Formats: sequence, C-alpha cells, structure tokens
Amino acid sequence: MTKDYYKILEIKHDADIEEIKNSYRRLALRYHPDKCTNALSLERMKEINEAYSLLKNPIRRLRYDRENNI
Repeated sequence: MTKDYYKILEIKHDADIEEIKNSYRRLALRYHPDKCTNALSLERMKEINEAYSLLKNPIRRLRYDRENNI
C-alpha cells in the first residue's frame, strides 16, 4: 500500500505549493529531532521529509497522483 503523502503533511489533495511548504515547516518545527525528544519523532520526520520531497516536485506529484487515482 502506498503512503498517503497528503495525509502525512496534513493537507488537501488540491493544496498549492505554498500550502505544502507551510505545512512542511509547521510539521518540521513540531517533529524535528532537535525540538522533539519523542522516540517516534525521527520516524515521523523521515515521513514528512519524504512526503515534502515528492509533493514539492510538480512532475513527481503528478505521477504520484495518477498512480494513486487522486
């Protein structure tokens, strides 16, 4: 099963690049290992980085959306 990168970044499927960036920054501040000592924060931050990396790239995002019928 494919990860839902929109859910990971807590955004809607039609979010624009500014919404993606803002959500990434907000979540990075919350879950960055330097800020959060929770043992799960490192894994959560990896997911956030992965989602952001894909969704900020228009070509990769389009491919992801097509493959997942979004």
